[in-house]
Amino acid sequence: MLFRSLMAQKTDSLPARVYNWAGLTVKKEENRIIKQVMEGTTTSLSHFEVHSTTLEPGKAPHPPHVHDDMEELIIVKEGQVKITIRGISKIIGPGSIAFAMPGDEHGIENTGTTQATYYILKYKSKLPMNNERAKQNGGSFMLDWNDLVFRKTEKGGRRDFFNRPTSQLEKFEMHTTALNPGFDSHAPHTHKEEEIILLLKGNVEMYIAGNLYKAAPGDVIFLSSGVSHALKNTGSEQCEYFAFQWRN
Repeated sequence: MLFRSLMAQKTDSLPARVYNWAGLTVKKEENRIIKQVMEGTTTSLSHFEVHSTTLEPGKAPHPPHVHDDMEELIIVKEGQVKITIRGISKIIGPGSIAFAMPGDEHGIENTGTTQATYYILKYKSKLPMNNERAKQNGGSFMLDWNDLVFRKTEKGGRRDFFNRPTSQLEKFEMHTTALNPGFDSHAPHTHKEEEIILLLKGNVEMYIAGNLYKAAPGDVIFLSSGVSHALKNTGSEQCEYFAFQWRN
């Protein structure tokens, strides 16, 4: 089945599939609106969770906090937010990211005049944590979309965000790809690394293990280790998406 219950996701290894933004369950809390995307285990991870949070101007989801044994990646979807990690603050907008390693206090606040929405990826490796490795490779950080170089390619273009070991992962790589109408990202292929694709704009068709699925802006696609996959821009304009790959 393409869709599985949240309870099944919590106990089973996550299947490769498309998680449609429009179909996600909405949960309203005092300070935020949450859309749960996925939660479960993967080949590399004993815990992997993706959700989105929407904040009204001036609001924070909760006080600054620390994860003792998990990393957290924040990706801004809409609006302007202030991220604070270890007392250092930065205001960032759509497409920008923040990464907090275990033990580093971090918090987020909507400092704009409109709603702000962002994705949260939290995860824990099945292998022992290595904080010293993370520190040696840059530790926690924040990257502004506007500071990243866009490199044109024959099919569209690319922005490279990072490629480094972390406390949980031997390799964690992140970039965006812009793909012109009618183009495929590449031929169907497999790799050891697990992968998340987060569609920013445009309409695409995702090939996963012999099946084709439609995806639209905001959708999140999980590709498990070894699954055959490819992406095609089926729209009339350039599409753009994040791609994250990791392994331990």
